[in-house]
Amino acid sequence: MSGIHKVTINDLAKELNTSASTVSRALQNHPRISAKMKAAVLELAKKMNYHPDPVAHHLRTGKGFVIGVIVPRIDRHFFASVIGGIESIAHENGYSVLVSQSNERYDDERAIVKTMMSKKIDGLAVSLASETIDYKHFETAISAGIPVVFFDRVPLEPISSMVEVDNFQASYDAVQHLISQGCRRIAHLAGPMTLSVYRKRKEGYIKALEDAKIPVEDELILENSITLVTGEEAGLKILNMKNRPDGIFSAGDYSAIGVMHTLRNGGLHIPQDISVVGFANEPFDSFVDPPLTSVDQKNREMGKNVAELLLKKMNHESEMENRECILLQPDLMKRESSLKMRDKKKSKEKKL
Repeated sequence: MSGIHKVTINDLAKELNTSASTVSRALQNHPRISAKMKAAVLELAKKMNYHPDPVAHHLRTGKGFVIGVIVPRIDRHFFASVIGGIESIAHENGYSVLVSQSNERYDDERAIVKTMMSKKIDGLAVSLASETIDYKHFETAISAGIPVVFFDRVPLEPISSMVEVDNFQASYDAVQHLISQGCRRIAHLAGPMTLSVYRKRKEGYIKALEDAKIPVEDELILENSITLVTGEEAGLKILNMKNRPDGIFSAGDYSAIGVMHTLRNGGLHIPQDISVVGFANEPFDSFVDPPLTSVDQKNREMGKNVAELLLKKMNHESEMENRECILLQPDLMKRESSLKMRDKKKSKEKKL
């Protein structure tokens, strides 16, 4: 019984009465190949069920056309949306995307980088694990000639190109919004200070208070309160305070939901007693009661910028040593959880 013949570039070239190199260039959308020839090659490739050999292609060009992506958790809407943005640009340019999650663990992240390097990826997009304070594994990849672009959770000291939302300004604007709603004792549910995103969000919170001549109180900064559970625990601490805050800025939406749940169970009304603002603009924010005001991080736009930076480096349009930083401007999505003044206006209208 004869084996199944695998269609090659030579087979396509023979059918079209042209050279294998012309077919190869047509498949790579080379600008010197006519549109008519490209169309003929693509039509025949589909008809003959031609699939390129990735190993042979890598040996020939040194490229595998694969972008690696490492995220802390793949089950978060933010990271899934960023990956979607990366994929949209990658696929348009003939690259596939290999995704892995560190589960917030440094050792897992380091092992993933090693594995991806062995798979001959052409570029690497990374959002750091919460445990990561050492970046040697990424420096090894960069030294090996693999372009690396960090996004969202970026190193405290820049070692490569980065894409992030302006976390400082986003937090500053969020706290200013709470102040505009009449809040004067504003608590902050902070994330781990090992990550730059949470450092900058805390700095923005503090600066907004200082500019408004509102004292910064250590009691009102609840560290490592970034998950649903730690948000609920923060809510219990707030309920037990003698002088409770009248506003809360949370560094993440999950902790914001957690604190709202606990406060409501404790008999408080949101936003009448305490206004709440989160960070991430999760899909569920519009469906909680009351709907949560939150900072939108431009997820998909961030992913597209990451992929475009990688492509520039992979195509040698930008030197490996160049450390570009793209800072996206955030949007504050205002919803009922923070609109204390609107509730007061409605109350006055009812009395009239």
